[in-house]
Amino acid sequence: MNLFRYNFAARMKKKKKITITVDGYSSCGKSTFAKAIASELDYLYIDSGAMYRAVTLYCLRRGYVSRGVADAGSVVSLLPEISITFLLNRETGFNETVLNGENVEREIRDRAVSDNVSAVSTIPEVRRKLVELQREIGAGGGIVMDGRDIGTVVFPEAELKIFMTATPEVRARRRYLELLGKGLPADYAAVEKNINDRDRIDSSREVSPLRRADDAVVLDNSNMTPAEQMVWFRKLYTQTLNGS
Repeated sequence: MNLFRYNFAARMKKKKKITITVDGYSSCGKSTFAKAIASELDYLYIDSGAMYRAVTLYCLRRGYVSRGVADAGSVVSLLPEISITFLLNRETGFNETVLNGENVEREIRDRAVSDNVSAVSTIPEVRRKLVELQREIGAGGGIVMDGRDIGTVVFPEAELKIFMTATPEVRARRRYLELLGKGLPADYAAVEKNINDRDRIDSSREVSPLRRADDAVVLDNSNMTPAEQMVWFRKLYTQTLNGS
């Protein structure tokens, strides 16, 4: 850690802890960015998308969602059976998703889950259940949560809201390389189609559609490195705490 970053982090950790939301399109690097913010500020990081993926994985295992279509009634009937918690990975310093006592952090990143998560997440009862859980986790501040509707629905009163975007081509390439890096099977054309389909579904759904909160600050990171994004964030965070 360089001296500037160390001094910034040490200074900011002494400040009042706030709620930071990171919304945006899929494969924009929201999780990576939010994790970096949480690490620097010593905040709790929660990947809300992982929660929807966990529900989707459970429904896939039961045969209630396939090829982008969910049996909504059956999915809703499963909700009382589903418990989602998070377990700290001491090696990485970040939480991993636990579904009914099983660590499913790797399984929820599989293509089958990616292809079906939008169908499950559009079900109103699913969103209500997970929004309630997200609010419980984030009560009291000192949290960075990323997703699609965190700044608009889950924490509309959050002190700092960021909306991330990037070109579809950049996002597809990032997702493709991410899958390959994890040793998972990946086809670029399929990844690109999944990105475009999720954009369409997430932006047009009736319940909690993907949109930028009126008071969110837009970050287009199409041509930014992770380090450049953090420089951008530090300036924004300091301005937020100073009320400017």
